[in-house]
Amino acid sequence: MKFSRKYDKILGIIFLVLIVFLIVLAFTNKSFFDWAYERHQNQLSWYIRPLFLIPFCYFAYRRSWGGILGTMFIVLTSMFWFPKPGLVNETVKQFLEMEKVYLLGDWGFSKILISLLIPISLTVLAVAFWKRNLWFGLSVIVFIAVAKMTWSVAFGGEAGKSVFVPAIAGLVICIGLIYIGFKKTEKRKENR
Repeated sequence: MKFSRKYDKILGIIFLVLIVFLIVLAFTNKSFFDWAYERHQNQLSWYIRPLFLIPFCYFAYRRSWGGILGTMFIVLTSMFWFPKPGLVNETVKQFLEMEKVYLLGDWGFSKILISLLIPISLTVLAVAFWKRNLWFGLSVIVFIAVAKMTWSVAFGGEAGKSVFVPAIAGLVICIGLIYIGFKKTEKRKENR
């Protein structure tokens, strides 16, 4: 444990640099962006991505910068872990095309504000578990899922509903496992 505490902030900085590098690469290298987006059509990544909130919350609870930022790096890379699917549902194609146009289009004030909800909500989520506030943390997770679904329909119309099943499944699993893990950890601490 001493090793990880000693190097935790350094590891956090390394992952932060990798996150920034990956974002810059995606927005400045069209071939990388297109390659990643082809793989993002594989809906397996849609189902696993919400589950990364579990280790994110765990590392926030453990107050580990390296763990939090490492999890965020893994979330970003999970978009392209799976191979490009042979067959893609038409609704999924429409939604991803909208998302692609949204990301590559002009970035005005309102788009920047909406996009800032992502790092702000994740920061609030980390703070909630850093301070060991289970109910506030779970409320933020619900907010994140509802915001994702709302944004998807607001900008993607009917095609935006394609995120509902992965988002709701991820939400239910995350809430259940985080609740159980939090309660077990707190009970263990009480029994020491």
